[in-house]
Order: sequence, then structure tokens, then C-alpha cells
Amino acid sequence: MSRGSAAPKPGNPGVRAGRAAGPGRQPWRPGRLLQDGAPGGPVLRLLVRWVRRPLLPAVRLWRRNIQLRVVVGTLLMSLGVVLLLGFVVIGQMRNGLLDAKERAAQSQASGGFSAAQDRADEPGPGGPDGGTARASLNWRSDLVVQLASGGQGAFNVVALSSDTEGAAPSRGARASGGVEPARSIPVTLRESVAQGPGAFQTYTRINYSDGKPSEAGLVIGKRLNDIDGNAYELYYLFPLTQEEDSLALVKTTLATAGLFVVVLLGAIAWLVVRQVVTPVRMAAGIAERLSAGRLQERMKVTGEDDIARLGEAFNKMAQNLQHKIQQLEELSRMQRRFVSDVSHELRTPLTTVRMAADVIHEAREDFDPVTARSAELLGDQLDRFESLLSDLLEISRFDAGAAALEAEPIDLREVVRRVIGGAEPLAERKGGRILVVGDEQPVVAEADARRVERVLRNLVVNAVEHGEGRDVVVRMAAAGGAVAVAVRDYGVGLKPGEATRVFNRFWRADPARARTTGGTGLGLSIAVEDARLHGGWLQAWGEPGGGSQFRLTLPRTADEPLRGSPIPLEPEDSRRNRERAAAEEASQGAGRLPTVPGQGGGSARTGLSAPPRTALPPRQAAQVAADPTALPGNGSRVVARGAGERAGEGASSTTQDAEREGTTRGR
Repeated sequence: MSRGSAAPKPGNPGVRAGRAAGPGRQPWRPGRLLQDGAPGGPVLRLLVRWVRRPLLPAVRLWRRNIQLRVVVGTLLMSLGVVLLLGFVVIGQMRNGLLDAKERAAQSQASGGFSAAQDRADEPGPGGPDGGTARASLNWRSDLVVQLASGGQGAFNVVALSSDTEGAAPSRGARASGGVEPARSIPVTLRESVAQGPGAFQTYTRINYSDGKPSEAGLVIGKRLNDIDGNAYELYYLFPLTQEEDSLALVKTTLATAGLFVVVLLGAIAWLVVRQVVTPVRMAAGIAERLSAGRLQERMKVTGEDDIARLGEAFNKMAQNLQHKIQQLEELSRMQRRFVSDVSHELRTPLTTVRMAADVIHEAREDFDPVTARSAELLGDQLDRFESLLSDLLEISRFDAGAAALEAEPIDLREVVRRVIGGAEPLAERKGGRILVVGDEQPVVAEADARRVERVLRNLVVNAVEHGEGRDVVVRMAAAGGAVAVAVRDYGVGLKPGEATRVFNRFWRADPARARTTGGTGLGLSIAVEDARLHGGWLQAWGEPGGGSQFRLTLPRTADEPLRGSPIPLEPEDSRRNRERAAAEEASQGAGRLPTVPGQGGGSARTGLSAPPRTALPPRQAAQVAADPTALPGNGSRVVARGAGERAGEGASSTTQDAEREGTTRGR
């Protein structure tokens, strides 16, 4: 049966599932109700927003309040049970009342039909031997009055002529109690009575001619013969007023009792759930305060039930957690103080040893070759010892939270030039070059020049050392509210599983590899802390045998949150990107991509001179001017770091999509 409305068709207007968006067409995005170009779209969106706005608080309350859900669920289930029980009880009551009424009516009507027939058959003035001068209509009138006198208010009697087919029911009709035969006796019942000798019954509405309101009733009729032998129809009409009143009383009683039961069950459910939910809410609040650092918070425990046992276990857990954290904090303070004290105390003997080593180093020409070589090694190791001591002091400042940022507007191009100028001799010894891309335009940011230079020097020197004599590319870019510098090498690359250890202190990708530059193993740990101090990111990517890329992203202005990076973390010339590009171009009949790496559309050059380089593909040049808010779509996904992370832990957030997790390398 139709409900007057049709179910909406699945899908969204103007969008076909499984079809890619063509040029100039905006792709479908999940959660979007209508497309901008859909007719009536803005009006429907405004209507939906107007309808949703007042419902959002209720939806939020429903999702967050388990007590409300339990109480509402209990009320709905109780209401369903009460309604079902009410329908069953009312149905049984109605059937019982109607059955009793039918039995009583049939008994009463049967007696009336017998009395009417006996009166028509009896001899005498009222019988057949009384003469034909008696009018049958007067006889019927007397019969109706006589039969109806025994049931005042309980039933009415109607006598109708059946000699004229299709005649009006009012012709020759005799009725008691002001009943209208034409409107009270159904035609179907008259047809049944006219065709058979037995009694027939049906339910109808009894209408009255004296203005009395109609009422439901039961009609029982039978065909009889009068004193003249003519057939007529005799009907008994039994009103169902008492049965309706009884049924209405039962309905009212059930509705009142059902409402009371539903409210009572709702109150019981609210009280029961409140006893369970309140301790849970207290535990949740205390857990939030514990996570905020208020370790002295405890739950209030009353009784000995399961909730009390839960509270005791929670308090014991919080107490043990507080004790362990205090122990760890004390141990951490002792370690930081030990490192700081040792680093400071070592300065005096180191200075003395340095002075003696310098004297020995200057006089090495007078020594034999073995002693002269020992003097040179002593000087080199003292230089490394001083670097290690400086790095330990810097790490202790970060651990103690005493590191200060002296930010001012700087052009990162100048910092990169200084770093490259210091690293070029090492690159020449390795047989490679340091190339710069993207320094045609200023790359200005509010930063601490000393710390940024330290980070970039560490990245460039590490890239040269691990680049296997190949070129190192330094890319710079600025877009929106972010600037970035990426250092790309084509050396040994990184192994899978090293991403979580790249910035750990003293971690090395290959323990058997010698440090030709005298590194301390703390460079990347200090670099990532410097990046965090600026509110920026230091991230790494790499692949075995395909080199690696480290990217430093800083906000243009201090305290500005980053939303993305102008440079993709995974370079365009990575093995996977080259294979994908080759497959795309093979399908389109195009040539191969150039193998020379690049970023930004400018020519690659060293810090001082500008040798000619191969032009960059347009795809790479277009990425420099990208909007950083759209940068997560470039294949990398940035994961912001929490402010409470411990210094020195693995901080590489170079997570991309599910199959793009890059590996990293520690220097």
C-alpha cells in the first residue's frame, strides 16, 4: 500500500560512482551533500544546514551520554511491551464482550421470533379465523409494541414488509424507540433475510429520527408470516453502548497503567545506570587529570561492591604510576645533571690537554715518524672530543628546557651559501659536487640563524659523507606560511625499519662504517630539537641504494603553526616515482623523464659558481609555487609532533600513505 512518498534514490546528484572527474569537473568528495553546479544546490544545502544546526547538540549529547541512551532505550522497549500487551488485552476484551453480547442477543431474538410466530398462528381474534377484515399493518404495530415492551433501552424491534421488491424500507415499516429502518438496517442483511428461512445477523450503526446520536449495534433479522399469511421481516436491534463503555474503560485503565509503568521503568533505569555511570565518569575525569600531570588525584571509594573494587584498583594503579614517574623524573634529573656537570668539569682538563697537545703537534717535525703520526692523531681526537663535549652541553640544555630561541628575519639562501662553502672541500675530496636549486627568489623566515645553520651543516655534511662521491642537491622553496630546505643525496640510501631510529642519540645505520668527518653521533638529535624549537619539522626519506632526502620545514613567522611543506618529502627522482612516470609515459607514447634531479624550475648551481645543468621538467617546477594547505596531496603526509615528546627519541614523522612509508638514516 502506498504511503504517499517515495524512497530517495541512492547516490549523489550529478555524480556517477566509479567515474573519474574530467577536466573542469570537481571530483566527488565524501561527505559532500550536493555539487556546486547542481540546480538548487545552495538552497538545499542551506535548508539542510538549517535543519542540522539545532540537531547537532542533541546528537552530540546522545553520542557522549551512555546514561541517556540506556534510559531512552529502556523507555522505548517498555513502551513497546506496554503497547503490545495493551493490544492483546484490548483484543481479548473486545472479543469476549462481543461474544457474550451475541449469545444474549441471539437468545433474546430467538424468543421474540417464536412469540411473534405463535401470535400469528393462534386462533381467535388475533388468529387466522378472526376474519380477513383485520389490517395486517395494525397487527404488526401491536406486535412491535408488545415485543419492544420487554426490553426498554436494551433492544428495539423493527417490522418491515417484504412483498414489494425494491420498495422503500419505510413503506409498511413499524419500529420502536424512534429507530430509522432505512438507515439502520443494511441492504445486504435484508437480502439475506429475504432469501432464507433462518435468522441472520450483522453489525451496523443504529440511527434515530428523534435527534438521538447514532450508536453501534447488532442487528438480527428473520423472515416470518403475519396473521394474513403474508411474509414480513422482523429485526431486533441491540445497541452496543455498554460494551463500548466497558471497552473504553479498559483502554483508559491500560493507558494509565502503561504510562505509569513506562515512567517507573525509566526512573528505575536512570537510578540503576546512574549508580554505574557515576563512578565511570569520575574515573574518566580523574584519568584526564592524571594525564594532565596531576598525579595526586584519586577516586573516592565507598562500599565493597564491584565498583568499589574498581576504584581501589584504579587508585592503586595511579599510585604506582605516580611512584614510577617520580622515580623516572628523579633519574632523568640525575642523568641530566650528571651530563651537565661532567661536561662542565671536563672543560678544564680538556683545555690543559689541548695546550699540551698543541705544543706537541707544533714540534712533531722533530720526532720520529711514529711519534709525529701519534701527535697528529692526538690533535684530531681532541678536536672530536671538543665537539662531543659541546654537543653534550647542548643536549643537556634541551633536556633541561633551557634552550632559548633568538629568532629574527633571515634569508635562508645566505645560510645555505655559508654551509656549502664550508662543506665544499669535503665534497671535492669525495669526488662530488653540492648543487643548489630554488635560490632565485628570497627564502625569508623568522628563525635563529645559528641553529638553522647548525642543522643544515649537519644535513649537508652527512649527505656528502654518505653520498658515495655523487652530487648532493640542496633545494629551497617558500609557499604560503612555510619555507623548506631539502638535502638530497644518491648514496647508500636507507633500509626499511630504520625510520624509528634515525634521530636517536648515537645511532648509526652501519656500525662498521668509519666516521671520516669526526661526527659525534648527536648531530641529528640536536638538529631535530632545533627544528622543534622553531615550531618546524625535520623529516627524512630514503630507499636502499637510491639515496635519501632530509627536509627541514620552518614557519615564515614565529609561533605560526605549519600546515604543510613547499617541498615533497619523497623526491620526484625516487625509484618508485621513476617507475610510475615511466609506466605512464609508456602508455602515452612519451619519452623518459630526465634523470637529473631538480626542484623549482631554476638552474642548479653550486654556492659560488653556476655551471650549466640540465633543465628541470615542468612537473617539478610547478611544485614550488604550490599552496602549502594543499601539500598533503603531493604524496607525503605530515604527522605533527607533540610538545611533550622527550628529547632524543625517534622523531621522524615521514609517514606517507599506507604503502609509502620511507626509511631513514642516522648520521
